[in-house]
Amino acid sequence: MDDLLYNIRQCNICSEHLPLGPRPIVSAHPDAKIIIIGQAPGTSVHKTGVPWDDPSGRQLRKWLGVADQEFYDETKIALVPMGFCYPGKGKTGDLPPRPECAQEWHEPLLNELPNIELTILIGMYSQRYYLKQEAKKTLTETVANYKDYLPKGYLPLPHPSPRNRFWLAKNPWFNVEVLPELQTKVKQLL
Repeated sequence: MDDLLYNIRQCNICSEHLPLGPRPIVSAHPDAKIIIIGQAPGTSVHKTGVPWDDPSGRQLRKWLGVADQEFYDETKIALVPMGFCYPGKGKTGDLPPRPECAQEWHEPLLNELPNIELTILIGMYSQRYYLKQEAKKTLTETVANYKDYLPKGYLPLPHPSPRNRFWLAKNPWFNVEVLPELQTKVKQLL
């Protein structure tokens, strides 16, 4: 695992597409029971090198019901984005994660994580990649049907970005149904 993480952190396969240059962000350990697969680091995380070290990360920790200490304990929770580096700015937010990362690194990384019991898929990029044809047409439908994925060890979530406050307001069932299930599962595994 140490060699693999070193190689991931040295990766530069898509450097010509990265406006801030490569800085792969990943945290994992073979003992982890939970893996959180997000989108890609933002500029704050790119600067600090700490996964989910931004307002989205604070919201995610609230959703999970965990303190920073638990969240950043790589022996408990692996933090793996679809794209390991900041992809750049688009018209309505950050660009999509670079596809090279998941293609190159996810399978070798998952092979080193034999104890994963829960895979939390944040956002449509991870949901489409991992759920494939089982993902619904929209993120909202996929998250609403979260119980369909639990037997396979997946739990889809929207992105915890403050920009998603309108989605959360339009979908109050998320706080009522999904978050208690999420927190119960996380507590059981930690």
